[in-house]
Amino acid sequence: MKKYIFIILLLLSPNYLQAQDNLKYYVQKALTNNLQLNAERKNFESIKQSKNISRSEFLPSITLSGDQSSITSTNRTNQDGTGLADSNLDSESTKISVEQKIFSGFKGFNTFKKTELETQKANLSLRKAEQQTILDTTSAYFDLIFKSKNEKFNSSNVNLFERQVDSDSARLQKGEITLTDLAQSESSLAGARAELIKAETELLTSKTNFERITREKSPNTKNLNEKALLMLPNSLNESLRLANLNNLDLLTSQLDYEIAVKELNIERARLSPSASLNYSKSENTDFSSTIDESDQETVKASITWPIIKGGENISSIKKSSYNKQRFQLILQDTKNRINTEISNAWSKYRSSKSVLEATRAQLKAAEIANEGITLEYDSGNTRTTLELIQSRSLLLDARIAFSKSERDFIVSQFELAKQLGSLSIKSIK
Repeated sequence: MKKYIFIILLLLSPNYLQAQDNLKYYVQKALTNNLQLNAERKNFESIKQSKNISRSEFLPSITLSGDQSSITSTNRTNQDGTGLADSNLDSESTKISVEQKIFSGFKGFNTFKKTELETQKANLSLRKAEQQTILDTTSAYFDLIFKSKNEKFNSSNVNLFERQVDSDSARLQKGEITLTDLAQSESSLAGARAELIKAETELLTSKTNFERITREKSPNTKNLNEKALLMLPNSLNESLRLANLNNLDLLTSQLDYEIAVKELNIERARLSPSASLNYSKSENTDFSSTIDESDQETVKASITWPIIKGGENISSIKKSSYNKQRFQLILQDTKNRINTEISNAWSKYRSSKSVLEATRAQLKAAEIANEGITLEYDSGNTRTTLELIQSRSLLLDARIAFSKSERDFIVSQFELAKQLGSLSIKSIK
């Protein structure tokens, strides 16, 4: 009983609830539950078996075989037509054979090295899927926060315009404003309601996307932690240097080229001689013949050297050579592309930080202006209904712009970290 009480208290403790409301919690859930990522894990485990398969070529192969037969002969006659007695022949044989490849023109060696490279490539694909899952979860997490705030801002705006329409109706009866002023307020209320419907729809879409990525129920956004920090380089040159070392697309392209080199070596090895050694031992039992039992041992050394196969081997070598040149060109193009993408990601990160500061200043000024215009309008001063409506629209736009810039700034950090190849759950602070 005490154990269950402890578990309940742990689940209800502030620290546990806070852990469930931060980004790391949902990233961990996504890394565990995401279907595409789990499929990539299965692919990695499958490709790892290729190493064991290629390693088997260096080891001896052992084959055990056996057979049993029974032959009955009836209605036998000799050449003069005299009948012969029926005969029955029962025999058994068992054979064990051991074969060891001695030399295969380095085909086995290059095949093994190729499977090692393919395993490394599969590992990079898995890491890339993990990084994409982290980025997708982060985008969905902060988009959910932004869309929730957007819905809240628009809902508050509708409430303000509803009160303004009620207030303007009373002021119209007193003759303080005209019918045109009331119509402007009513028009603004209708527009605010339309924007609220749009915001609610976007919030629902954001929740659905969040649940698809994390496979967790969408949380209450009021409790979500809106902070996330990554350690990023301080300059573009440092970012380019790190990307050239760790970018997963670049590392994968390098492995593709190395695999193509191994494939060319394998095709060349097919033209080389190969040698193998075979040992076999058999036991035969014949219950009806003159020889009842016999044992036989055989040792055989074989050397084969393919001379010509209709041009197949030469064409295969040329094909692999062209494939190697192709991946070499792709590798160079990937290096150029990564440099461009890093520069773009770095620029986006820096500009989003500037936009965040600008929208923060915009929001502060809009709040001050709206507060002053609202007080002047309510006191019957010279402020018109149109000026009040414009002030509230500017304030709403400023709130949405600032909230959006917060989301964009954090997501840009994760996008840059993904390009650098450094994005992981451990890197999230």
